[in-house]
Amino acid sequence: MQPGGNKPSGLLFPSPCYHRVSSRSEEIHMRKTTLAFALAALLLFAVDVHPATLNGITMPDTVQARGIPLVLNGMGLRTRFGFKIYVAGLYLQQKSADPDAIINADAPKRILMQFTRGVSKSQMTEAFNHGFDNSPPGARDALKAEIDRFLGQLDTVHEGDQMMFTYLPGTDTNFLMNGGEKLAIPGLPFGRLLFSVWLGPRPAAPEVKKGLLGQ
Repeated sequence: MQPGGNKPSGLLFPSPCYHRVSSRSEEIHMRKTTLAFALAALLLFAVDVHPATLNGITMPDTVQARGIPLVLNGMGLRTRFGFKIYVAGLYLQQKSADPDAIINADAPKRILMQFTRGVSKSQMTEAFNHGFDNSPPGARDALKAEIDRFLGQLDTVHEGDQMMFTYLPGTDTNFLMNGGEKLAIPGLPFGRLLFSVWLGPRPAAPEVKKGLLGQ
């Protein structure tokens, strides 16, 4: 056997052609792996940690408030004495878990209430009165006229009815019942007071507050 007469085995020393094929195969595998990870991340991101359906009530992920886009921050279920009364949804421009910041911000916000059980006018008035009583000291006295107007527009609700409260900076807090406008009260102070009924330090329904904050 002459020195150097035998060529190295291709299994131990790949030829340039084999090396190119191997590199191409590795590149394709890497691309497929990257695509798989990207798809998995996309699916994970697409799963909203705050579901848009609660107790059989579905609310849209986004809404328009006089042309301003708002996103669903969270949903909460109001129960009393074991009865499921309503599902509430909170809409904001940007999601937040800070109740004080949400209440005090001069920014668009909306509470949507979808009733799953009928509530009488007197029960509704009592519930909001209780919420206003738990407002920050002095707020109720300062806004007595606005509160009286608001309470005067409350009425009996039935299963399937919807109440909507929307605050928009520089305009008012708008109250709609089943799509029809009931009342509009100008100014930020009443908007703060109304949203504190659900999000204040002493809410009537802590479980609703927790849900609205996406917790």
